Amino acid sequence: MSNLKQILTFAYDFEYESAYDLSQKKNFSNPKIYVADGDLTKRWYVYFSFRNPDSGKMKRMTPFYGVANKYKTKGERMEVLSVYRKTLLKLLKQGYNPFNDNTELFNKLKGKKEAPKTQPQETASLPEPEQPETVSETTKLSLKEAFDFGLKLKKNVVNARTLKDYEGKINAFLKWLYTKHPDIKTIDGINKNIALEYLNDILCQTSARNRNNYRADISSIMQVLEDNEIIESNFIKKIPVLKSKPERHKTYSQEMQDDIFKHLENEDPDLLLYIKFILYGLLRPIEINRVKIKDINLTDKIIQYKAKNSNLKTRIIPQILLDELPDLSKMNGDDFLFTPSKIGGAWKTGENNKRDYFTKRFRKMVKEPLGIGEDYGLYSFRHTSITKLYRELVKESSPFKAKSELMQITGHTSMTALEKYLRNLDAELPADYSEMLKKNNG
Repeated sequence: MSNLKQILTFAYDFEYESAYDLSQKKNFSNPKIYVADGDLTKRWYVYFSFRNPDSGKMKRMTPFYGVANKYKTKGERMEVLSVYRKTLLKLLKQGYNPFNDNTELFNKLKGKKEAPKTQPQETASLPEPEQPETVSETTKLSLKEAFDFGLKLKKNVVNARTLKDYEGKINAFLKWLYTKHPDIKTIDGINKNIALEYLNDILCQTSARNRNNYRADISSIMQVLEDNEIIESNFIKKIPVLKSKPERHKTYSQEMQDDIFKHLENEDPDLLLYIKFILYGLLRPIEINRVKIKDINLTDKIIQYKAKNSNLKTRIIPQILLDELPDLSKMNGDDFLFTPSKIGGAWKTGENNKRDYFTKRFRKMVKEPLGIGEDYGLYSFRHTSITKLYRELVKESSPFKAKSELMQITGHTSMTALEKYLRNLDAELPADYSEMLKKNNG
């Protein structure tokens, strides 16, 4: 059975008339060139997909390298690969089928090559055809090459924090694969059972919530590989999501809040101001970490910051928070408002590191000395304020009007999202119903 490498070599310098019937269902993708981001130390090749006659699905076929990687400049490699790509497309249109015996086509092309013909015009710098390097029919992208490809395509689709989460989980998955399944070298070696085994390990070591997060992030990258025909299907989508106990931060009582404030006034005033940005400004910790001095407009009493679900958010600074701010006029506008050592300064580290730093600082300076339980954290201050605001608003108006006004304060983008948030906090409490029970009992 003649393979693609033999046929493509003989067809290298020939032109063919297309016999492809456009009225039929297309059985192949247009060949493409992989250039490894211009890295000449890696292999460049032409690749394509063909419809598997058994499954009816498009299957990524063995990439074709030929002699391209013997050349040491980008221009030479692209020149050779461009000819391969053009000729391969014509071969596919002529009837080449990687799932069938192509001997007839091979002999036809060989006959044309051996037949007398006029000398073709010489093409400048075009290499002479040579027998391609032997490449196994089962050659696939390595694990790292495949996942690096997926991450690269995600780079301009998601934000930096999400991309970092993807990278962390993919690297952890690769490390596990290298340890538990060292025999798996290429991306096609992973299947649903392997992925499920890994997720079960995550579940046993951590929690269902964390296991679900790993499933979602790895599946997102695998979907990119499926969309680009590097794998046949994203089997991780078929792995069910486990029920998990949602993480909940309890709201602080007024007594607890007073104790924390009194403690921090002497022990850590900067951390106290950080907490007041959560409590009074209703910013999330990661949003506070993004705030720079220049983002605070004292004249208009507003603050701008990159929010959780938007590129830029503008929010008023309530007077109760303005009264707590130090003099910012002499500080560098490009400095971050909060740093580990002072208010206003440079802080070169990732957003996750900043969030983790203040979480640990709060534990050390507040939770441990005051004996506050694990159900409370920095985020609890935001829950505390929103609960208090809603209960005050609903005293003077209907629940709908109270929620409408509260939406402007909290920044929720829909009434449904706010209502779900309030339900999780148990912020909506009914009036005392004792009298109704008495009537029913009477």
